[in-house]
Amino acid sequence: MRRGSAWRHAEQGEPCPRRIRRFLEPCLLLLLHKRDAHGYELAEAIKPFGFDERHPVDSSLIYRTLRRLEGGGMVTSGWDTVSSAGPARRVYRLTEAGDGYLAAWMADLRETASLLTAVLAKYEQHMAEEQGEYH
Repeated sequence: MRRGSAWRHAEQGEPCPRRIRRFLEPCLLLLLHKRDAHGYELAEAIKPFGFDERHPVDSSLIYRTLRRLEGGGMVTSGWDTVSSAGPARRVYRLTEAGDGYLAAWMADLRETASLLTAVLAKYEQHMAEEQGEYH
């Protein structure tokens, strides 16, 4: 049986990483729902979602995700040669299809949150019962 990184971390007594790579996708979609942005802006704006120093996200992953979303018609991009004094930057914009995809992601995340809440509640209940057995 192949063991993933969470298993290896647990075997070493370390907390398991909780970041879900695909979670980056709805975060980027939400940021683009608020306003058009270029990659560097998105890399900075993604930090409050938990992609910070503790769980950094590589900028290449952000750009790969944006290209995949663009390939799927969820975002479009174009070169901004006017807004900054520096070189032209690729600016990403959410499409109508991307807006619907974001809504679908949110529905899925709500369902996932509900399932996670149920698992956590059962774990808490079990641990409380187990503590009661030892006292």
